Amino acid sequence: MKNLDPKYEALFEPWKIGNVEIKNRIVMCPMGGTSLFGWFELGGCHFDKEAAKLFLERANNNVGLIIPGIAPLRDTFWGKWLWQNPKMFEELKEFMDEIHKTGAKVFIQLTAGMGRSWAITELVAPLHKNKLTRALIKPVIDTSHELASPSPQPSRWAHDIICPEMTKEQIHEIIEAFAKTAKLCMDAGVDGVEVHAVHEGYLLDQFAIEYFNKRTDEYGGSFENRYRFAAEVVAAIKDECGTDFPVSLRYSVESKMKDFCYGAMPGEDYVEIGRNMEESERAAKYLQDCGYDMLNADNGTYDSWYWAHPPMYMPENCNLEDVAHIKECVSIPVVCAGRMDPAVGAQAVADGRIDAIGVARQFLVDPEWITKLIEDRLEEIKPCICCHSGCFNFSSSKGHANTQDLTDTMGLARCALNPETMQSKKYNIKRAKKQKNVAVIGGGIGGMEAAIVLAKRGHKVTLYEKTDKLGGVFIAAAAPSFKEKDRELIAWYNREIRRYPSIEIKLNTEIKNIGDIKADEIIVATGAKARRLNVNGAHTAIEAVDYLLGNKEVGQTVAVIGGGLTGCEIAYDLYLKGKKPIIIEMMDDLIVTKGICLANTSYLRDFFKTYKVPVHLETAVCQIKHDGVIVKHKDGKYETVKCDSVITSIGYNPAPVANTGVHVIGDAASVGNLRTVIWGAWDVAMKI
Repeated sequence: MKNLDPKYEALFEPWKIGNVEIKNRIVMCPMGGTSLFGWFELGGCHFDKEAAKLFLERANNNVGLIIPGIAPLRDTFWGKWLWQNPKMFEELKEFMDEIHKTGAKVFIQLTAGMGRSWAITELVAPLHKNKLTRALIKPVIDTSHELASPSPQPSRWAHDIICPEMTKEQIHEIIEAFAKTAKLCMDAGVDGVEVHAVHEGYLLDQFAIEYFNKRTDEYGGSFENRYRFAAEVVAAIKDECGTDFPVSLRYSVESKMKDFCYGAMPGEDYVEIGRNMEESERAAKYLQDCGYDMLNADNGTYDSWYWAHPPMYMPENCNLEDVAHIKECVSIPVVCAGRMDPAVGAQAVADGRIDAIGVARQFLVDPEWITKLIEDRLEEIKPCICCHSGCFNFSSSKGHANTQDLTDTMGLARCALNPETMQSKKYNIKRAKKQKNVAVIGGGIGGMEAAIVLAKRGHKVTLYEKTDKLGGVFIAAAAPSFKEKDRELIAWYNREIRRYPSIEIKLNTEIKNIGDIKADEIIVATGAKARRLNVNGAHTAIEAVDYLLGNKEVGQTVAVIGGGLTGCEIAYDLYLKGKKPIIIEMMDDLIVTKGICLANTSYLRDFFKTYKVPVHLETAVCQIKHDGVIVKHKDGKYETVKCDSVITSIGYNPAPVANTGVHVIGDAASVGNLRTVIWGAWDVAMKI
């Protein structure tokens, strides 16, 4: 590692979990959808070769410890227990033999379940609510089992569904399944298991937290009773596998909860209704004494989901201080996850504040990031932008359960920025049979991605961009202070695209007539144009992009028309700048678009609620005046919302420079997000 920057050296020291030595301090954390036993497939549990391929590639790129995503002990479909599938563990053994050749170690994460956090979908929710349909679908998917919680309580995702209380018989079945499955994992050569989880408000955490657990038997009430389930799980595993077989626990230091579905902001002074630090200090020591060999830690529950799945609005290393504090209470290793910066993490390891850093979604974006870190090729690391658009886009808004498409629910852990992740059969680079000259019109993210894929396949590409820089509308999207990773991504593209001699870039070149281009194929990636409000005074408003680029100044009080993602991010940016934003939205909630993760949207909703940013829902704009906006509320009443400036963010319409005889991609074809732009670029570029 002669090229390794000394500030990262602490990450590459070996350490031990129990008697198992890990070669470095970088842990690939578990992510839903990366289970080696499949995830939510109708065919039932099986050894997932796509996930195995994912992990083997990361193992070959210097990761120390891999923890695959949750493996439900009882299959979601058909209700078969994992331990009842011996063939799957035979395949797991072959995989472990390959992994161990790389020097990496693997802990399999096993889950007791989700309880009230089970992300019941819009498709399944009505089937559960009706007793007849619930009974009819039970052989395929037992929704009552999936939703079973320590006590009857509303589902996190569908508040009108009351989750049933789990029986003691079910608890004992789960404990037995942990032990049997862990033994099969051990016999297959797995280095340890991780219990999921006294963490993130999942089932074991619901039992542990008094707010969720109202039981009166031995699994509720006192501290020891509430943590009994987790304690009996590790005892059963140790009885079955021996005391030397390591068992990690996924653990949330604090719940960061203020109320049902209402989380705490970073740095906020609040009253914790979940697990506070005082209880966490006691719990961490108690769980260690029960037999757990490691804590894989962060913060939060599904009510404060942005702590466990930090979007770009959360600060980097957001959980470090809390996790470092809890390490002082135990003698077992403690891993910290949550937007961990490798340099900060390395310093924390060197100082003995944590034992290792947990990194998750960066592994989806760039499988080689550790190798690039070791070789001091930091500029080549493609950054994760914390969008959750491909990996975990469980979305929800007022009155709606998880509105994520079924294809997404069944295919988590994909990546908006890297289509090959968990989709290697569909997206992969193959050399073209015939080299072509391809013109790409538009130098935004979609145009650049298409050009790079085409170059990798052996084509010659000419990229035309009408402005003096590459990046397109994403330059505006990346402008706010909290979008530093977006700006890093633009910089990465600008470096990456220039690595290919077969790509010629022509800036300040606007193509108005495609007939002027001589090429075998033409790709149009000219993006979209902002929609305009059709009301009096609309011409005086500032369009979102003009504000983001700093082309127009705004006053102190600013009305933002449009409560979608862009409008809410603008309002958030305004607040951070000391302005007074007011959001006006026609829908019954903010950010109702499918495919935007609840971790992201709930942060913004909670932020506006906490800091009392005025939000007018189900409200139509009637007129824009020099001193305010006239609106009409749901009840038919009119109001003048006083403000100094107005910003409009009401969506976009595709604006292709041509439609016929060309390939149209990205927002020029259909307005979407970075995932649709990049995946769409691959869809076209792979076929040319």
